[in-house]
Amino acid sequence: MKYLLLIYGNEEKWASIPEEVLEVERAKQDAWNSHYRDTGELLAAYGLGGESEASLVRNKDGDPFTTDGPYLEAKEFVCSLYLLDVPSAERAREIAASMPWASENPVEMWPVLHDGFAPKPDGGA
Repeated sequence: MKYLLLIYGNEEKWASIPEEVLEVERAKQDAWNSHYRDTGELLAAYGLGGESEASLVRNKDGDPFTTDGPYLEAKEFVCSLYLLDVPSAERAREIAASMPWASENPVEMWPVLHDGFAPKPDGGA
């Protein structure tokens, strides 16, 4: 079963952390990523740009139409996402809880109910 882990942050918080602390925490996260990638349980890990780099895209008359935003009502926004492939929700929770900073920031966990890239019933890709 696949699970999506979401990490929230805000630009003020990240800006308040001294660079030497961030370097240590990034190294811990890199080690966590490597460990779970090596076990085969971590399929993907992505850090996202800040809220000022995000945009909203719609279809307008068949063409992409982009606006500024999202306009967040909360200070926090999704800043990282991880995709796990594990045998159970319990295992996904164990992995999420072992993430660096999980004692300070919650890790949001969502089951992935549909895999658009799953093998076709006839065994084809």
